[in-house]
Amino acid sequence: MEMLVQQSSLKNEILRLKKEKDVVILAHNYQIPDVQDVADFTGDSLGLSRQASKVSQKTILFCGVHFMAETAAIICPEKKVLIPDLQAGCSLSDSITIDELRNWKRQHPKAITVGYVNTTAEIKSELDYCCTSANAVNIVNTIPADKEILFLPDMFLGSYVAKVTGRKNMFIWAGECHVHAGIRPEDITNKLDSMKDAEFLIHPECSCTTPILYDLESGSFPNRKVTVLSTEGMLNHVNNSTSKNFVVATETGILYKMKQQNPDKTFIPASEKAECQYMKMITLEKVYDALVQEKYQVIVPKEIADKARLSIERMLSVV
Repeated sequence: MEMLVQQSSLKNEILRLKKEKDVVILAHNYQIPDVQDVADFTGDSLGLSRQASKVSQKTILFCGVHFMAETAAIICPEKKVLIPDLQAGCSLSDSITIDELRNWKRQHPKAITVGYVNTTAEIKSELDYCCTSANAVNIVNTIPADKEILFLPDMFLGSYVAKVTGRKNMFIWAGECHVHAGIRPEDITNKLDSMKDAEFLIHPECSCTTPILYDLESGSFPNRKVTVLSTEGMLNHVNNSTSKNFVVATETGILYKMKQQNPDKTFIPASEKAECQYMKMITLEKVYDALVQEKYQVIVPKEIADKARLSIERMLSVV
């Protein structure tokens, strides 16, 4: 009981401070419930970045991983962007360095580079196109068929895109998300078999689900009601669906809001192991400290930000 009182008091103090200091708190859907509770807006990384550009506050406290705060800083260069923990990184983002990318480009001087949004600002500054899982296929399809493509860093998403587009001149970086191994096809099959009437929802912008997207394209889930949706799409879908049971393939943090908005429905994670350790690093205490001390500021050098902004804008222009 004492812990609950402390958490409640801390939440109230955070709510007071953000108003006093004119700070907007953005929290990714995979953050812990307590952090989601104090946020002004929750959503996926790009949705939150778009939201960041609309808010009146001059300071943004981004509760997510580092590349997301960087993206917000790139899109909103006039705003101050803070992140509660500088160690909140991304294993997929870390799977390619700027030197590795430049060397790869030198080996394919005429290739078009397409990179998943889960990359650093420095990597984005070297890309021709940034992409999400949702629009990666469409972006690749806009590139002339005779052009080589370097796709990075997610090998599962790259394999899926190559299969769907039939592209034979795509080179794929061998990167992966540390979470993806937590969701295996046999786990999903077991969950679906235990809930015969369950809908199966897959989030296309979570790198941990890209192997499942590949399986789906290969026909691995016949006779199942399968829907591929963003986190916001998932939330809207379950709110409007007449189904009562859902198996959800993405990071488990999304289940909090689903259950909160639909207490009469049952939501089962495709795998309980699908938790991002980096997302869970941000706590109420760290949010409070970030507000009090106005730390840690995420700054993207102008030269890098200007170049990275081009690849992001190209991504945003393709549905």
